[in-house]
This record gives sequence, structure tokens and C-alpha cells, in this order.
Amino acid sequence: MPKAYVHTRHGGPETEAFAEVARPVPGPGELLIAVRAAGVNPVDWKLRGGFRRPGEGEAHFPAVLGSEAAGVVEETGEGVTGFAAGDEVFGNTPGGAFAEYALLTASLTAHKPAALSFTDAATLPVAGATAYDGVRQLDLPEGATLLVTGAGGGVGAAVLQIAHAWGLRVVGVASEAKKELVESLGAVHVPSGPGLADRVRAVVPGGVDGVYDLVGGEVLAEAAGLLADRTKLITAGAPPETVAALGGARVARARTAAVLDEVAELVVAGELDPHVSQTFPLDRADEALRAVEDGHALGKIVIEVAI
Repeated sequence: MPKAYVHTRHGGPETEAFAEVARPVPGPGELLIAVRAAGVNPVDWKLRGGFRRPGEGEAHFPAVLGSEAAGVVEETGEGVTGFAAGDEVFGNTPGGAFAEYALLTASLTAHKPAALSFTDAATLPVAGATAYDGVRQLDLPEGATLLVTGAGGGVGAAVLQIAHAWGLRVVGVASEAKKELVESLGAVHVPSGPGLADRVRAVVPGGVDGVYDLVGGEVLAEAAGLLADRTKLITAGAPPETVAALGGARVARARTAAVLDEVAELVVAGELDPHVSQTFPLDRADEALRAVEDGHALGKIVIEVAI
């Protein structure tokens, strides 16, 4: 039977396990793919802990971990058009990605350009698209200054590059260990930690025009104080009610195949490097998830599935 990495109940890493699972059967509007790569994201361990996305029902266990994947179409479900067996694709999965086979939602799946590797493609449905949606949502004019908190992670690295490509001046908040990465992506680095606002003001005396937060908590609150217009405050790191109380909003995810096409084209054009810093085979999926959950990963972590 196909192998997968699952969690057996809500909780911490102790709930995770490798398992043999039945090969999924695509339902209406779904694709079955042979997974070649799966991106690892903070949302994966949050879902394991009990977090549910808006509109999602309760989890059914064992639940396969992972939210984004790239691979080769094996079967198509009822009503699916535009895809056929053998197509190379990438997209969001409703049923887990850390596995040899996964289901993708056809409306959230794109064809993988030949110039895009499976490994890079697997980083785009969650991290790449979240970055793209947020920068577009802020709609800052060319030359404006964008502050990005949590700038050294997978989403943050993508935000820095997309904003830079769209003509924004970018300031990235990250640990000293991630300074080299942040600066290599065209941003001014500001060390994270208490006193953040003062350090940002020292770098940008004229203030910032927008904030893209990926951390939440006190970091979000301090960054919000740097803005004159709180409608230019967005977060992917805090609950809607928290950011609303500060006058901002959550990142509004478009969740369309068209966005995936656009993000893939940025990679092919050389304007976005997914910056995959580490890859792990499927049988080391536990190590891959720990690398992200510990919060010290540079850029993106990807699980690769051997053919």
C-alpha cells in the first residue's frame, strides 16, 4: 500500500506516524497525482494541533499531513476538464500531501511549466501564492516602503522578492541568522526582537507605507504602530479579530489556478526564487516538519518523493 506521513489525533509531534494508507480515489472536481514533491509549512503543524481553516469540517484520523504538492496526474474525477493522466501539475490538496499519492482540488491546480522543477513548484500553492495575494492586496504604489515581519521564512522570502519586483522598497524583519538571506533578496534587514519599531524608524525615518505581518502577537502590534494608514496592515500570522482590532485585515487568499499560473511565471522569469534551503525524502518527513516547526528554517523546506 502507498506510504504516507499522518497524525492520529490532534496534539504535538507525538501524534505523528508513518503509515500505509489506501490509494485515494478522486471525487468530483479532484485529481489524483503521484506526488513528486510536497512543501512544508507552519500551517501543517497548526492543523495537527487542531487549527481549522474557515469552512473546514472536523479532521478524520489518521489524517495525512501537508497542504501543497506537485506531481503527475494519475486519474481525474468526475467533471474535471483541462487535465489528463500524465500531466505535470501543482496545487492545493484537501487530503494531505506527505504521501506517495495525493488528491488535488482541480480548481486550485495549475499545469507545471517545463522550466519549473517539481521541488520549486511544490512551494507555490501555499507560500508563493500567499505572498502574491498579500502584496497585491496591499496595492502599494511603486516606490512605497513595505515592512515585512518574519521575512526569513518561506512566505516572507517570497514577499520580499515579489514586492521588490513590483518596485517597492522592502524592509525585512528577521533574526540575525537570516540577515544574509533577507539582504540577498533585495531588502533592508532589521533584526527581530524587542524595540523593533525604533530600529525600523532608524532605517526608514520617513516611516513605512504598508506592513505584511507573518508573525502576529507583539510583533504585529508594534509594527502596526508604524503605520499612519492601518488599512495597509495585513497579516497571515494572527487571527482575524486580532488584526481587526488594530485596524488591519487578514491576507485575502484568492485561491485560484490563475494565481498559481502567475506565481509560476514569476519563478520561470527569474523574479521569484522559492529558495528551497533543504529537501528531505518522504521517510524523513518527521525531520522536515520539525525543521519548520522549530522556526529556524531559512526559506522553504520540501519533501521529495522518489519515483
